[in-house]
Amino acid sequence: MVIKIGRNNSESELIRQCKRQDRRAQRWLYEQQAPVMLTVCRRYIGDADMAEELMISGFAKVFAKLDQYQAQGSFQGWIRRIMVTTCLEWIRKNRQLYKEVDLDEINPSVDYETVDHHLEAEDLMQVITQLPQGYRTIFNLYAIEGYSHQEIADQLGLSVNTSKSQLSRARQWLQKQLAQQEIKQRDNGS
Repeated sequence: MVIKIGRNNSESELIRQCKRQDRRAQRWLYEQQAPVMLTVCRRYIGDADMAEELMISGFAKVFAKLDQYQAQGSFQGWIRRIMVTTCLEWIRKNRQLYKEVDLDEINPSVDYETVDHHLEAEDLMQVITQLPQGYRTIFNLYAIEGYSHQEIADQLGLSVNTSKSQLSRARQWLQKQLAQQEIKQRDNGS
């Protein structure tokens, strides 16, 4: 069954229908936004099944809080914020934020001059999902979502210095992983 809500109706009409609990409109909105929102959740949650579960939980919140959307900024951005908040709540509840890797495992002396800088976005996202949870959370909030260290500290109950430290470690970890990935690809391609 094909629903034609998106073609003939505006976003505001779709939102209005969803507020009225129109299941077809809600399903259409979910099907349109779920792939993007699953990607958002996967950036924060390493386990694919848990990320999907949190995305579904996030959509339940979206539909429950639709009356709070004030049409300021993009609707997709509003949904994204709910997804990020849902993931952060899970991370805090499950104390996943504080699992770290030993800095001795990070070799800051990787020769980055030999790394090919033509990585695909998909390759980078794959490496980001492998970051330890605490590093991944801070990296996503700062580098992708655009939060300041103060905002991150407030949301996660950390000090600003902890946020900065986690970001620095995340960057080092990513650089090492990307360099190793490029070296492997170069060695396999030659």
